[in-house]
Amino acid sequence: MPTEKCDVAVIGSGPGGYVAAIRAGQLGLKTVLIERDPLLGGTCLHRGCIPTKALLHSASILDAVRDAASFGVKAGEPTVDFEGVHRHKNKVVRSNAKGIEFLMKKNGVTVLTGTGRLAGKGRIAVTGGSMTSEVEAAHIIVATGSAPRAIPSVKIDGKRVLTSDELLELRQIPKSLIVLGAGAVGVEFATVFNRFGSEVTLVEMLPRILPIEDEECSAELEKALRKRKITILTGAVAEGFEVTTSSVRMKATSPDGTSKPLEAELLLVAVGRRPVTDGLNLEATKAVVEKGFIRVDPFMRSAEPGLYAIGDVVAMEGGPHPQLAHVASAEGVLAAEAIAGREVHPLNYGQIPSCTYCEPEVASVGISERKARERGFDVKVGKFPWTALGKAKILGATEGFVKVVSEAKYGEILGVHIVGPHATDLIAEAVVAMKAEATVDELVHTVHAHPTLAEGIHEAAEGVLGSYIHI
Repeated sequence: MPTEKCDVAVIGSGPGGYVAAIRAGQLGLKTVLIERDPLLGGTCLHRGCIPTKALLHSASILDAVRDAASFGVKAGEPTVDFEGVHRHKNKVVRSNAKGIEFLMKKNGVTVLTGTGRLAGKGRIAVTGGSMTSEVEAAHIIVATGSAPRAIPSVKIDGKRVLTSDELLELRQIPKSLIVLGAGAVGVEFATVFNRFGSEVTLVEMLPRILPIEDEECSAELEKALRKRKITILTGAVAEGFEVTTSSVRMKATSPDGTSKPLEAELLLVAVGRRPVTDGLNLEATKAVVEKGFIRVDPFMRSAEPGLYAIGDVVAMEGGPHPQLAHVASAEGVLAAEAIAGREVHPLNYGQIPSCTYCEPEVASVGISERKARERGFDVKVGKFPWTALGKAKILGATEGFVKVVSEAKYGEILGVHIVGPHATDLIAEAVVAMKAEATVDELVHTVHAHPTLAEGIHEAAEGVLGSYIHI
């Protein structure tokens, strides 16, 4: 059995794993990256963030063409070439995968194709096809990511009942679609297929869609989605599933006990994601595993010496760990630098941006107004609607608002919440402001270019001080 010796071995090549491998290589560590799929990039690139956003972009172009006449452009009634949509999506995915492959070579990272399994202290058995090899590493980083979570009451068959994995590969647009779960994945796919012409019903067990976001943001998005003829059922328990050769039937039962029968061509189960740690042989280590998640300290170290974990497989003290690609990447850099002996600082998870790429977009950083009040802050809020902003009117995108939540005495920014055009890009300013410990007053005295959407953040900050300019 051939043996590869190295300083760092990374299992999994998603946005956490490949970034960890790059940084380790940059720091002069001999690094091996193990990936079971034939192409690098992990779930995010092949079955998650990137292909989903490619579909969203195609859908947004379709909407723009439909609405072109309102901007003085006559384009006629557009049609969807769904195969063309897939060609664009696949081209983006392949290009990114090739880019990651190039970065491995550039940074001296050895790539092994196969499934990695812990095989004793500092050892990994790699199996793939008829070949078996072994890696000996001083440090191991587990970055195996997550997969869609199923529910016991309905079997995912890949034909009528789907996860996001199967939905991304659909070759025909369904006439109707029930989406079970109104988190980021659910509302994004609801938006995509609503624009492509499907009749979409969104079912959420909790009282509101996007339940982790500020309540006003959830309400604003719900209003916008209903305007687009998406049916939304919140506080609804899904039960009574029946799968036929042509449809899926179910009931959505509300808290008062009334049930609404639903039927659609397809059902998307989007109720969260589970860690992919089965088969790693973690039970043979000292690592603490909780429901498949690996508990780590603030430097991404498990209880097993030399074993680190990053990304969607992680469990931490103080609440749920965010399953976000950019979190995995940041943790990958942190782990690699800690291994290299660099001075490192734990991530501040209170300053991680959350982004949902539906229409309108939703993005936030920090805490909601409700949480700020529950924590005992003397809260001041500024809220600025896009209807009052020139650039938003130019774009014809005036749904939503920017909301700044702050502490009254010193003007500390506690949270920024955006619903509206390019929210997922605009939130970066708020993240930088919070990281730099800027106050609301400093935001107000930062000159923003006109006409831009960024002025919305400036105006919301003005609102905290009671000095709105344009409302």
